[in-house]
Amino acid sequence: MNVNLSSLTYFDTLGLHTPSIPLLIKETKGFISGFFLSIINMSEQYDYKTLLKRARDKLPSAITEHSRFQVPEVDVLIEGKTTVLRNFADIASAVNRDPADILAYLLKELGTAGSSDGKRVIFKGKVQADQIKDRIDSYVSTYVLCSECERPDTKLVKDGRTLILECDACGAHRPVKVRKGSRGPEPQAVLEVGKVYELMIQDVGRKGDGMAKRGGYIIYVPGTAKGAKVKVQIENVSGTIAFGKVVS
Repeated sequence: MNVNLSSLTYFDTLGLHTPSIPLLIKETKGFISGFFLSIINMSEQYDYKTLLKRARDKLPSAITEHSRFQVPEVDVLIEGKTTVLRNFADIASAVNRDPADILAYLLKELGTAGSSDGKRVIFKGKVQADQIKDRIDSYVSTYVLCSECERPDTKLVKDGRTLILECDACGAHRPVKVRKGSRGPEPQAVLEVGKVYELMIQDVGRKGDGMAKRGGYIIYVPGTAKGAKVKVQIENVSGTIAFGKVVS
């Protein structure tokens, strides 16, 4: 008996009439080819670069834009024979370091004396703003910024006699090494404690002490006037700062 498959129909379990088998095969082929075409189109539409761009476009600007760490600009005022760094406390807060450590570094690098006065620092003598800024930048590079990710989220840890800079952002750590060449001019001749030198008092400090210079040193001599030539015995030397007394 010959059976015409094109006219063959069947009923499902619910008794509903369904299309013939050849029609099902034809529709299934169409569905499968359409399915794979849609996958190809989706892969072209959603390639890696496209998806990455879409993800970046949806990120908040606070994440996509890198916030560069900045130290406040130095606010310097020269008052007579002294120099005032008026926003020293703001700078210390921004770099998250002990103000006393920063001040000690600045005094050593600038080769002058000074002291803190509330939120300010007062240096003896006239110090240019760019000199102070250069020394602060040097301090930040050495003692604050991570050498790997360049972020300021760091802390100083003592390991024996070595000072280690540890980064909380990326986990890197390195020994702190003071950069050479950032200091002011080195003394041309060494002052010896206890030795007597003949000096010319060139200026008077804020507290009334005479100020003389020799070989790159600034020497403070109490009880002297500007223009006087005196014999001075050196009592103490700290960096490029020395203190002495008049001898006959």
